[in-house]
Amino acid sequence: MDEQIERARATMARISDGYRDAPARRRTTQAIGRRLTRIAMADAAILIAAVLFGSIVAPLGIMGAVLVMALLVAATLLFALVPAEGRAPPPEKLRTVDLKALPAQTERWLGAQRPMLPAPARTLVDQIGARLDTLSPQLGRLDGETEAGLEVRRLIGEQLPAFVADYNRVPGALRQTPRNGKTPDAELVDGLRLIEREIADMTARLAQDDLDGLATRRRYLETRYGDDGAAPTP
Repeated sequence: MDEQIERARATMARISDGYRDAPARRRTTQAIGRRLTRIAMADAAILIAAVLFGSIVAPLGIMGAVLVMALLVAATLLFALVPAEGRAPPPEKLRTVDLKALPAQTERWLGAQRPMLPAPARTLVDQIGARLDTLSPQLGRLDGETEAGLEVRRLIGEQLPAFVADYNRVPGALRQTPRNGKTPDAELVDGLRLIEREIADMTARLAQDDLDGLATRRRYLETRYGDDGAAPTP
């Protein structure tokens, strides 16, 4: 029995670790996809240029073919080694970036801060990244000047970066020293947990109209086409 319990615990731990690591794996997969896309586009451009040159100007010959191969190798290495994304945006840019792009920009900024945070905070950063991914499509239909739009910007474009920046300014030697009953590390984790929950609540509030519309449509379909409804005559 004890062995079965331990196996169950190990299984749950692996599932939990997989859940926590999912955002990191997603970011890695996206970065690899972007690298492969850039490599494919660069190599295709070189091959098209080589074909056009050989067809219009002059045959490439052996030296030309060697040069094309060298260009293909160079382009592949260049785009494989250069980071798939540019530098993370500075916090002040998050205050003014377009609302539709704000979740992705904030996630990039958080990703750059992640290695400097304690382990429990890194887990929450991953969870916030997943929340931002869910929120992002909803902002495409949201007016940034509405109260809801302004509240989203205040939380993820201002308060979140400012909160993490406040922690980063605390000297490393003091981050595990209790103050008023809590260490700075604990305060960081508590604050990030609150932010993660609020982003989830925002997402639910913004989806309320869609959820209501879905329920209304389902009730209409039940009334119109359900067992008790009269089917339309052809």
